[in-house]
Amino acid sequence: MSKKPLILGIETSCDETAASLITENEQGIPVVLSNIVSSQIDVHKEYGGVVPELAARSHIEKIDLIVKKAINESGKRIDEIDAVASTAGPGLIVCLSVGLSFGKAFALAIKKPFIAVNHLEGHALSPKLNSNLNYPYLLLLISGGHSQYLNVQGIEKYKRLGTTIDDALGEAFDKTAKVLGIEFPGGPQIEILAKKGDPKKYILPKPILNKGGCNLSFAGLKTSVLKIAKTIKSEQEKFDLAASFQNTIEEILYKKTKFAFNEFEKQNNLNKKVFVVAGGVAANKKIRSMLIKLCKENNYESIFPPIELCGDNAAMIAMVGLEKFKLKKFNNLDHPAIPRWALDENAIFLKGAGVKL
Repeated sequence: MSKKPLILGIETSCDETAASLITENEQGIPVVLSNIVSSQIDVHKEYGGVVPELAARSHIEKIDLIVKKAINESGKRIDEIDAVASTAGPGLIVCLSVGLSFGKAFALAIKKPFIAVNHLEGHALSPKLNSNLNYPYLLLLISGGHSQYLNVQGIEKYKRLGTTIDDALGEAFDKTAKVLGIEFPGGPQIEILAKKGDPKKYILPKPILNKGGCNLSFAGLKTSVLKIAKTIKSEQEKFDLAASFQNTIEEILYKKTKFAFNEFEKQNNLNKKVFVVAGGVAANKKIRSMLIKLCKENNYESIFPPIELCGDNAAMIAMVGLEKFKLKKFNNLDHPAIPRWALDENAIFLKGAGVKL
């Protein structure tokens, strides 16, 4: 019986310090042996958002302990590790540098290959940790920093179909929560408040809904919520605004995903249509339910990572490491941290004033 690869994954792109060990079974299915995530919510709560310097300091304080804990919980020894995979970007450069430097040093110390991982590719491959996922597939990546539709052809083979021209969806959730007086990170609380409200109470804008193809825009929606929030006089009105915001997001994603289905089908000769949703906002149960319904209507199989693997974690980084290890795609120890690192490097950067759609 040949030894299966054992990969150590390390993630410090923002405010989670994370480490994981994964391998695969005899059928080649990934097996997560440990997945440790240390959040920094208490560090940043009073500031209402992530403070890069404080996040980096926290990573430095915790990284050694988190990696040790991941190794101990995996039941494996350090000398059994076959490669080290660290997030190299995108993200906050002071944060990325901590995990990247630690991963390089660890790989050097144990004389094993080092793999630099694109954090977004980690999200893209995260459903492989709990499903038999084959290429090509359509990916909706929705997180605090990214919102995009991608045609996934294989490792490092991505074609972007659409992206946000301003705010990411997770950012829109967090900022809406903030104006409603919810403590950071408030995004996940919007769904809870929305259950108590009337989703039709406020008519909110749906920017570029009928133009721009699969591209998305949330800045105008966020601004409208801010204006209405200033007029709110009761808890019920707060619940109604949360519900109206959640409902508007669902309507935007429903229509834009249908555009993405059409574009994806034009670009591929498909025997099977698969739609993957990943990233922190993929944990939103209402959005999941709506997208599952849409997939059934359009004969797509819908695949989501487990809830605990939607947010930033190191198991998804180790997953990319495992795939790259099998392809012998290794990196030198001088690989830089890359704060902006697109999955589709040929895609046009679409942010800022003056974007034409």
